[in-house]
Amino acid sequence: MVDSETRWRLVRKLRQNPEEPQTPVVIRDALEQDMPQVRDIYNFFIQNTVITFDDKPLDLGYWQDIYQLLTKNSLPFIVLARGEQVLGFAYVAPWRQKTSYLKIVENSIYLAAAATGKKLGSRLFAELIERCRQSGIKEIIAVIADRGAHASIALHKKHGFLEQGHLADVAVRFGRPIGSYLYSLKL
Repeated sequence: MVDSETRWRLVRKLRQNPEEPQTPVVIRDALEQDMPQVRDIYNFFIQNTVITFDDKPLDLGYWQDIYQLLTKNSLPFIVLARGEQVLGFAYVAPWRQKTSYLKIVENSIYLAAAATGKKLGSRLFAELIERCRQSGIKEIIAVIADRGAHASIALHKKHGFLEQGHLADVAVRFGRPIGSYLYSLKL
């Protein structure tokens, strides 16, 4: 236990020598060299949660292909980064491959543990939505697991998404059935 005098001595010392400020968190376009970190963030969710419907870790080639597809189609793919460290990512991909769906997209957003609980996900999501507006996208669709994704549902609702339906038991994760909610935001 530290006595009062020692504690105040430590406080004065810290005030004289404050910690170096951390590199600020920025939101920027994803780069191909970010894909290993994007893969690692996403694979954590595959291996430890039911909020994604992938059941095996995805390799780097998969993420490089996604990056190329989205870049080719001028669709937003952004990262939340502190220096070289990617703390999260968000992107939109075509909802369906038919040309009638050209301006309808599905969103994905994932944060590393170091970025949760700090409202950084909301900042990242707001930026993704704004970039979608600027790109002429008409609607964003979200497919959200019906178990373990309370934070994702709250985030989508906060940004104006409306629930469109529920599909019960459409997948199996860790040997248990799981469904999905559909949400959408018209831009």
